[in-house]
Amino acid sequence: MEFAKSILVTGGAGFIGSHAVRRFVNRYPEYRIINLDKLTYAGNLDNVKDLEGKLNYVFVYGDICDNALVDELFAKYSIDSVLHLAAESHVDRSIENPMEFINTNILGTLNLLNVARKYWGESAGNGKNLFYHISTDEVYGSLGKEGYFTEDTSYDPRSPYSASKASSDHLVKAYFHTYKLPVVVSNCSNNYGPNQYPEKLIPVVIKQVFENRPIPVYGTGDNIRDWLYVLDHVEAMDHIFHKGRLGETYNIGGNNEWNNLDLVHKICALLDGKLGKQPGDSAKLINFVTDRKGHDKRYAIDASKLKNELSWEARQQFDKDLGDTIDWYLELYKSNKD
Repeated sequence: MEFAKSILVTGGAGFIGSHAVRRFVNRYPEYRIINLDKLTYAGNLDNVKDLEGKLNYVFVYGDICDNALVDELFAKYSIDSVLHLAAESHVDRSIENPMEFINTNILGTLNLLNVARKYWGESAGNGKNLFYHISTDEVYGSLGKEGYFTEDTSYDPRSPYSASKASSDHLVKAYFHTYKLPVVVSNCSNNYGPNQYPEKLIPVVIKQVFENRPIPVYGTGDNIRDWLYVLDHVEAMDHIFHKGRLGETYNIGGNNEWNNLDLVHKICALLDGKLGKQPGDSAKLINFVTDRKGHDKRYAIDASKLKNELSWEARQQFDKDLGDTIDWYLELYKSNKD
């Protein structure tokens, strides 16, 4: 079978990656999607189980740092595009084990870039090849009460995780300028939704309430994040993949700022209703813990470039999307309990 495109998606069994793979497999049957995932603790084949048997979908178990494997995939499947999502992504884990983040996020990205360059050559002008690198707003550092991250904001990473992502961003851009490799980069705000490993804030709160255990909240809970629904994010990625300008960065945000404590209270209130508790019962589980080292105060994205150039913006359905997310996790935790 001939395919219009052959796309390597790295980390496609993870949280954001699984949603991206599903969108591209189902929306573009003329594309062949090769999902390369190491299946670490955060990767799960159940996330993409519904895609098994699709004619345009292939799963490959492996590591992006494995040069021979990546080279083999480019040759075997005539890879013409890369959606690079594979990464170690949890700040707390990066504080405990920085080397793992350096290896995957920097050296793994470098390996992919080198293999892409080998097979594509200096092909920035042919319109066929694209190396799309998905990154985070954490590379920009921390904001005060006012202002937003733009694509021109200087990098100022504060954790081993964000430093490793900043380095990979710079490598991708360097390969564009030095070798004319066709690249595009996006930096997103905090994602939420189904399939996220329960170590991040929203699934942790749901899990702790479900198990009637203390909800850990760092410091005073006044750190602010911009929350982006994962399906909105992959829709934006679709726009960027197909219409983004080579060499450009696009910020993807939800225009949806919440401080951690207010968000925890909102989730608790929703859980009270869904679990048949009395109003305020879940919030009694809130437990303030020692703040994270180097905890950034506020993230907020200005996504106007994406709106103006590529006609995308978040849908602003936070209550519905958060409710759907809670329902998904409750079903997961109930099934695991059974």
